[in-house]
Amino acid sequence: MVRYLFVTFWLLMSTCILAQHNDDDALFIKTIHDHSLTSGKAYDWLYHLSETIGGRLAGTAAAAEAVSYTQSVMEGMDADQVYLQPCTVKEWHRNGSATVDIVNDNGKISLTALALGNSVGTSPTGVTADVVEVKSLDEVHELGRAGIEGKIVFYNRPMDPTQLRTFNAYGGAVDQRVWGASTAAQYGGVAAVVRSMTLSIDDIPHTGTLAYKQDYDKVPGIAISTMDADMLSDKLSHGSVELYLHTACAPGAEKQSYNVIGEIKGSTYPDEVILVGGHLDSWDVGGGAHDDGAGCVHSLQVLQTLTDLKYQPQRTIRCVMFMNEENGLAGAKAYAKASDAAGEYHLAAIESDAGGFVPRGFSFDADTSVLKKHYKHVSSWLPLLESYGLQFTTGGSGADINPLKSQKGILVGLRPDSQRYFDYHHTSIDRITAVHKRELELGAAAMTSLVYLFDKYGLSK
Repeated sequence: MVRYLFVTFWLLMSTCILAQHNDDDALFIKTIHDHSLTSGKAYDWLYHLSETIGGRLAGTAAAAEAVSYTQSVMEGMDADQVYLQPCTVKEWHRNGSATVDIVNDNGKISLTALALGNSVGTSPTGVTADVVEVKSLDEVHELGRAGIEGKIVFYNRPMDPTQLRTFNAYGGAVDQRVWGASTAAQYGGVAAVVRSMTLSIDDIPHTGTLAYKQDYDKVPGIAISTMDADMLSDKLSHGSVELYLHTACAPGAEKQSYNVIGEIKGSTYPDEVILVGGHLDSWDVGGGAHDDGAGCVHSLQVLQTLTDLKYQPQRTIRCVMFMNEENGLAGAKAYAKASDAAGEYHLAAIESDAGGFVPRGFSFDADTSVLKKHYKHVSSWLPLLESYGLQFTTGGSGADINPLKSQKGILVGLRPDSQRYFDYHHTSIDRITAVHKRELELGAAAMTSLVYLFDKYGLSK
């Protein structure tokens, strides 16, 4: 009976202690949200990045200005240190607008177009050739030199509208943008024209990076709007079409740029790092508001909220503005190399690079040897976040933090609602007007809440 009473008492006490912990956590998470929604500065920071500085392609003066600006923002917080981490980036110059014209006998029709990032330009007189339409890279291989040589290859595979998560639809279509030009060149194609990566049918072209294979000639790559892609496809269904292309884009020199880093040292476990970050560079044609100004100000707000609330973390909380995610990942590579050389351990790294829309949850990733254990541990926190509309899942995290996977902590991607993201991604309309202030602030609060839980409870050993 004594033993039974002791066990019963212990269980009751444990339940009470756990309930008290959950109440304390719920209260602090509510405080985090209240602060972000009433005193947050994320929207003001984003306005400056998107509208005052504008497009921030790595290696440009605008990117350098963004480095200085976010460094000054961090220095205005109560962080323990703020510093710049060098990385080497490769410039690319758009050098004006792209021209894509249908030039058949019945007159010229101009299409809305953007050169793809890292593309070479045409000759000064441009390129004129017949068009062959394909839906995949495999189709180019099947047509071979007989069907491709001397022609402009038109890649017209739409993003899959049945994918509820639009990032999956993007992943299923983006290979034609990245590798389309080199695949065309492999069989003597003279250029690639690519349907823009969006589910929207509109007249807005989307840029984005392409990559060249060393074994083949470099030929121009250009994106056209989805509306024009549909029109061009329709014309091809009725007969041959000739296009005239002209771009003046060109690669530039290597330049030194920087990641911007600020941190609060942990009081108990300073060698365990919790990272929050986004990429500071953006394409040059818009303001980079959703991609990825939102992720940068989400991360800055995490640091600002915790310092405003006088929170003293047990673990080191580090905010990183990565440089050159869009066309090289130089910042991510430099950061991971320096971290590994210093023997650091990132207990958790949280990346925001999916826009400033209302947060829906987090996606967790890790080395396969620890993923199951880590995910089981963090899943116990879900009841504290479900009331904010957040869910957990496994999957990818982010391009800038992925090189840290070998440290065997946990990698996390903020997952906002994705339905409208690819309406703005890599376009001239990715500006502050596309961002809802409250949704942006909720994203920052969600990240700060998760940082708090990682800091308090760590990871299972």
